[in-house]
Amino acid sequence: MKFTSALASALLLSVSFLQAQTDPGIMRLQEFAYPAKRQILNIPNVNGLQVLKCDFHMHTVFTDGHVWPNVRVQEAWREGLDAISYTEHMEYNPHSKDVKVDHNRSHDLAVELAKENNIVLVKGTEVTRKTPPGHFNALFIQDASTLVENNDSALDQEAIDKVAAQKAFIFWNHPGWKATTIEGSYEWIDFVEKMYQEKKLHGIEVVNGLGFHKKALDWALDRNLTIIGNTDIHNLIAHDYNIGQEGVHRTMTLIMSKDRSAAGIREALEAGRTVAWSSKYLFGKEEHVRNLMNACVSVGAPYHEKTNKNSGSTTKYYEISNNSDLYFEMQLKSGNGTKRIVLYPESKQILTAEAGQSKLSYEVVSTFIRSDKHLMFDVKL
Repeated sequence: MKFTSALASALLLSVSFLQAQTDPGIMRLQEFAYPAKRQILNIPNVNGLQVLKCDFHMHTVFTDGHVWPNVRVQEAWREGLDAISYTEHMEYNPHSKDVKVDHNRSHDLAVELAKENNIVLVKGTEVTRKTPPGHFNALFIQDASTLVENNDSALDQEAIDKVAAQKAFIFWNHPGWKATTIEGSYEWIDFVEKMYQEKKLHGIEVVNGLGFHKKALDWALDRNLTIIGNTDIHNLIAHDYNIGQEGVHRTMTLIMSKDRSAAGIREALEAGRTVAWSSKYLFGKEEHVRNLMNACVSVGAPYHEKTNKNSGSTTKYYEISNNSDLYFEMQLKSGNGTKRIVLYPESKQILTAEAGQSKLSYEVVSTFIRSDKHLMFDVKL
């Protein structure tokens, strides 16, 4: 008993000694720190292609943003993105008194950190002309310092020609951003038509931040242009998006790519294999939205059935599953079955259907395959 007591005293003295050596009067409150963890955005492969999560419209202090370039990499890593691009304004530098104007600098500062965090960093810029014609992002450029800085309207064509000469992938940003203040700006204007005819316009930003530009989706579909969705973020992502709320994340472009590389991303962009994703909503060409949903949603075999004694009809019970982090809200359009189904991320719902049917047809109201049209999706029984 005395030995046990002595051992306990010795251990207590030892612990006290160690604390004295390691505690300089500071109590660490590390449990309140933001945990260093990368969110996994789970979206299955689509027809053998990887679905990459990308944001190709962002700003830092090197133009009119409010954060240093490394912050954008850290945000992208935490939020599960695969690829990003800094698209600083060529013609607009409001922080020039405090930050030296260098159109390549934000990208160059982030190259190593992006590699360390397994983020594909695409070199880009924003050609910021007066509206109209508006703003255009150029991806996969070589050197921004050789591009046009003056936003005199007489130089609009030269500004586009300069990025086209660098073999950039060019898309029209937020076409409707001045719709209520500049009459005629939210139209398919002659300047854009000329770009399109000369194959110097390859895509349109259909979703910019928290805004869906409806006409832009229809223009992209009618002219076979690539559909893009980005944040156009200037502040912290967490400042503009309520990412603490379940199901909320930044706007991004889902790219169906052969591999996770800059070359794979470019090939997919040029082929138009994209869907814009903004929290609960998907925007894209019908075939790509459908392929994406087919990869995510499945129905099991019926696990139960019961017969109505009065009508004699039999109802079968199924489980319908969503094996992704996407959200699908479905409303029945034909067939006899469950009227409304909400497939939350990584979840299942019970679906009932009258026996003798081969399918139920639903309108997926959380998707847009035109400004006024949702995807029709058949649930095969």
